[in-house]
Amino acid sequence: MSPELNRIDVHHHIVPPEYVKALAKLGITESAGIPFPEWSAETALDVMDRQGIKAAITSISYPGVYFGNLAFARDLARRCNEISARLISDHSQQFGAFAVLPLPDVKASLLELEYALDKLRLDGVTLLSSIGKEYLGDPSFDTLHSELNRRKAVVFVHPSVPPGSDVPKLILPPSLIEFTFDTTRAAASLLFSGTLERYPDIRFILSHAGGTVPYLAWRISLGQWLPGISEKVPQGVITYIRRLYYDTALSTSRYTLRSLQELIDISHILFGSDYPFLPEPAVAATISDFQSYDGFTKQDRGVIEWTNALSLFPRLRQNSFNPDHD
Repeated sequence: MSPELNRIDVHHHIVPPEYVKALAKLGITESAGIPFPEWSAETALDVMDRQGIKAAITSISYPGVYFGNLAFARDLARRCNEISARLISDHSQQFGAFAVLPLPDVKASLLELEYALDKLRLDGVTLLSSIGKEYLGDPSFDTLHSELNRRKAVVFVHPSVPPGSDVPKLILPPSLIEFTFDTTRAAASLLFSGTLERYPDIRFILSHAGGTVPYLAWRISLGQWLPGISEKVPQGVITYIRRLYYDTALSTSRYTLRSLQELIDISHILFGSDYPFLPEPAVAATISDFQSYDGFTKQDRGVIEWTNALSLFPRLRQNSFNPDHD
């Protein structure tokens, strides 16, 4: 018997065959050292049912759609967003989606944002932590942030393999270590560029409990006393860090959750699985770890697994999702 379906998964990837084929033509067959997993909507729904996940907000993972050719990125972003829209149309009770944008082409990204949110009715946007040699707080993305802020958009920040990560080399896939630090760098970029101060209505979700942000929060906050930087964070670094949202994907050990809980209110923590890059047995293990963590009450877990996502994605509420967390 399936467990009670009482989770909304905000870190849930799709790997459409069209996407895999497009990247294979460029010689790309993996994501940060992990071969692209087999994926289908039917398999994903079966896994969700077995793991108590009633709905998932899907996204395209790293490496995204840009590989040096802007036209290719525009075309692939459009195809992926339309695939996501069809997935929602076919399974409106089970799926939502973050749109992918053809950055670093900001003009094309603004057009795709309009199409994805206004016509396709997707639920938000996914941005990689770094694009090429630039992080999210780079001034070149300011126009995009302004529009995201106007829309009060939900923006899912997924890690990238950072610029220069091949020096020095570790005998490990970049997804294991580098992802966490690239998320942390992206958060620092958003902070110390003043992006979070100028655009307070963007709801940013940081993957994997923010990488290392909770653990390094005090050290990061030292930047607020540096000349030329302090004016970018007039309310104090910790204030902005606490405004961000954090998902639990690959981050359900007591070591991580304890640090996250010390800093972030439970209203800003969301459930995430990282399926299918994390296979089902590992997803099940992370759910078990989360359920057994002694720092959250049963009510807290319900807020994290369900209630917080409903506040960010009201369409799910309109679909009459009524779990029982009592």
